[in-house]
Amino acid sequence: MHIDQATPAELENALAELEQQHHQFIDQNVQLDLTRGKPSTAQLDLSNPLNQILGDSTHDDEGTDLRNYGLLDGIPAAKKLFGAILGVTDSDCQNRVFVGGNSSLSLMHYSLWFAYHLGIQANGTAWQNEEQSSGSTTKILCPSPGYDRHFSLCAQLGIEMVPVALTGHGPDMDQVEALVKADASIKGIWCVPRFSNPTGEVYNEETVSRLAALGKIAGDNFLVLWDNAYAVHSLSESAPVLASIDEKAKALGTLDSVLQFGSTSKITFAGAGIGYIASSEANIKGFTKHFGMASIGSDKLNQMRHVRFLQDQAGIAAHMAKHATIIASKFAAVADSLEAHIANTGMGEWSNPEGGYFVSFDTKPGLAKAVVALAAEAGVKLTPAGATFPNGNDPLDNNIRIAPTYPELADVENAMAVFVNCVKLATVKQKLAE
Repeated sequence: MHIDQATPAELENALAELEQQHHQFIDQNVQLDLTRGKPSTAQLDLSNPLNQILGDSTHDDEGTDLRNYGLLDGIPAAKKLFGAILGVTDSDCQNRVFVGGNSSLSLMHYSLWFAYHLGIQANGTAWQNEEQSSGSTTKILCPSPGYDRHFSLCAQLGIEMVPVALTGHGPDMDQVEALVKADASIKGIWCVPRFSNPTGEVYNEETVSRLAALGKIAGDNFLVLWDNAYAVHSLSESAPVLASIDEKAKALGTLDSVLQFGSTSKITFAGAGIGYIASSEANIKGFTKHFGMASIGSDKLNQMRHVRFLQDQAGIAAHMAKHATIIASKFAAVADSLEAHIANTGMGEWSNPEGGYFVSFDTKPGLAKAVVALAAEAGVKLTPAGATFPNGNDPLDNNIRIAPTYPELADVENAMAVFVNCVKLATVKQKLAE
């Protein structure tokens, strides 16, 4: 039944059936959670050899005692390994990569805080100083739907968030460039360039090139905040490849305006991984100086065990192929359910990502909150409606993020049965109310 072609009688009959099914789900008293993109236990088990890999070893290959102070910006072998993920060459990685503790989010928080209060570079100009001289509030562009934690970081610092549209190949660059040219108080743009959270899109080469060039047209101290969280998280070998923003920015002379972030949180252990940054030499030097005011260094033994476990890019690729084997069936279960029950009904549209951790679903306008609430009644927790937009404000109230990686496959299938019923129920109710 297509929602826009159904007769009132057909809608009333459908409503009765959907409500009956909804109450049956409630009576089953299930408790299923699709709120966050967490690795499953089976994925985490892939990295258990990390626990034994160092044995009694306490030194790196250069003879440095990793138990002691020193190497604030990370051990050389880790810089080489993780810099390569972000496209930084071996000759550059020691001066242009910072390797930290277990979270890229903490490095993003530090970066934003440093940029706002101190300036990223050691003698840079802080965004708040520019606010005082110009009288304009600092702004950051936020491709939406996007990652809620990016938005929370901005909100904490009082940075104004400006939503920009996504095209399926990244941000609408005509809109981005027009905004940046017109307003020097726009100091950055958040990007999740490969398998975006939540839409799953991969920025195409033109978009990457235009983002790398923003430093030439933006106001002072502009930063492309390049959160490449899913750089190696493809579901198949045929997944689209992301162009290197490092290579393009280096050619354009705009490395100072690009901060790349990554982590092993969804490669090895989510709570005991490695976060890392790549940027210009001046930015990394400034970041390290600021970071050194709060820390004597991150866990270098953990950095070393990751190097020995993952080894090189081929080792990472082989390891991630094992991850894909575990989660591909869960993404397929989401796609199969939506195709079987929502396709050709006019009740929603969704992404079919080739990697990453999420599926983005768009209801008809005005229904996301209703669907999430109905699902919660039936025991299925979803990311709160609106969370994928700045300040929790989805102007169309239609985007829902589905995170299928953590539950077992049978639980994903059960959760999707509840979800599609809730989508239909909310849509039929809305249509009857018109």
